[in-house]
Amino acid sequence: MINGGESIEVVRKMDLPHVWLWTMLLAFVLTWMIFHFNNQRKKKSMLKLAEAATEEIREGVADIIIVGAGVGGSALAYALAKDGRRVHVIERDMREPERIMGEVMQPGGRFMLAKLGLQDCLEGIDAQKLTGLAVYKDGKEGVLPFPVENNTFPYEPSARSFHNGRLVQRLRQRASSLPNVHMEEGTVKSLIEEKGVIKGVIYKNTTACQETTAFAPLTVVCDGCYSNLRRSLVDSSEEVHTPMVCIMYQISSDEVRCIAEIPADSVPSMANGEMSTFLKESMAPQIPTQLREIFIKGINDGASMKLVPTKSMSATLSEKKGVIVLGDAFNMQHPLIASGMMVVLSDVLILRHLLKPLENLANVTQVSQVIKNFNDIRKPMSATVNTLGDAFSQVLVASKDEAKEAMRQGCYDYLCSGGFRTSGLMALLGGMNPPPLSLVLHIFGITFTSIGHLLSPFPTPLRIWHSLRLFVSTIKMLGHHIKVEGARQMLYPESTPMYHRSYMAATALQLNDDVS
Repeated sequence: MINGGESIEVVRKMDLPHVWLWTMLLAFVLTWMIFHFNNQRKKKSMLKLAEAATEEIREGVADIIIVGAGVGGSALAYALAKDGRRVHVIERDMREPERIMGEVMQPGGRFMLAKLGLQDCLEGIDAQKLTGLAVYKDGKEGVLPFPVENNTFPYEPSARSFHNGRLVQRLRQRASSLPNVHMEEGTVKSLIEEKGVIKGVIYKNTTACQETTAFAPLTVVCDGCYSNLRRSLVDSSEEVHTPMVCIMYQISSDEVRCIAEIPADSVPSMANGEMSTFLKESMAPQIPTQLREIFIKGINDGASMKLVPTKSMSATLSEKKGVIVLGDAFNMQHPLIASGMMVVLSDVLILRHLLKPLENLANVTQVSQVIKNFNDIRKPMSATVNTLGDAFSQVLVASKDEAKEAMRQGCYDYLCSGGFRTSGLMALLGGMNPPPLSLVLHIFGITFTSIGHLLSPFPTPLRIWHSLRLFVSTIKMLGHHIKVEGARQMLYPESTPMYHRSYMAATALQLNDDVS
């Protein structure tokens, strides 16, 4: 019995490895079956979602919702509708806007408008032709024309100035003329979000005075610098500028706009006439003599005055899906260089090009990739303009600081020196040649010209110290923009030729424009 028991125990011990082997095999088979069935169920679920999304696109009201019908929103609505998309535009106020920003379209902006087929919107609004800039300092005048000779820009190199509202209304009319654009007046209250994906908007229709919803696979937030929706999508902060700078330009055949920036902590009251007195006593003496009379006449005649903060804001992509932020809600440049419309039209052109191949905008993965590509491709234009606006807003402000004043004098001398310096900077300002690396080289050129003023006629310890401060301030300013815009996008030149080939190339359509 003992021997028999021992033999049984031995057999059991010998079978134990086989038992474990079969158990592991069985566990593997069961795990594989569970995984396989779950995978099949997920595939069926995804297929149903895709079919539902396709059905939603087929039966829904719109493929794209655009919040805001300013320059960017209206141009985008027109461009996407021309590509066959059904577009629902919701604008808070369809009356002609009254604003003192967005009144100059640089040559690059006109070219982008032509690429979108909207160049005729600048006609019939009493727009004025601008062939360059005139800068004044200490009684001296410098004329800075947009480059004409040896210029590769494929369009007539001039800007236009006008009433912003007149252009906006023309763009709205062109977009509304397309049958697949539904444009209505209403206030968007909030975005409809589901698991990090924007599905549409909740808005109050002005005509019906009732709150309703609108759904679309893709929503574009393009409602300007005061956008409330932006805060729910991106974590970006606005920088408010308050230097003392005066800009004058003609906006119609009989109107001149004057923009003067006044420090926020010392803004005179307009109600009791303090503003008029300040402008005549403090600002007028700084106006060139040939323009001073019309400046004072406008004040005495009761010209309309508005207080509008000047802002800039770096572009930040939203982590949420199914939504794109565009225009001043996405990226603001200092208005000193009047290039905001040029950037948004460039963005519209890029976005249209990237969205065109997508058959189903409900494919969140594909649209998200488009948005990432869009942010990279736009850099040659946007990074150049953002940096240039920031640089000029700092350099052109009068200061008692010796280093800053030397930078201001150096900038004036550099701009007025002619040749490649003037033509290069004016090409950058006009969006005619937008590589960021070229701008970096010009900024260092201005810096070294300014340092030359500081060290002349001979260097002293104090002048050397001011020169070092000036050089460090330039490095800090450039470093900030390289960090924000991206070192690769700012300094690696590969993206610039691609941008030129795809978005700055001439076609027969553009060359038929009214070259005058």
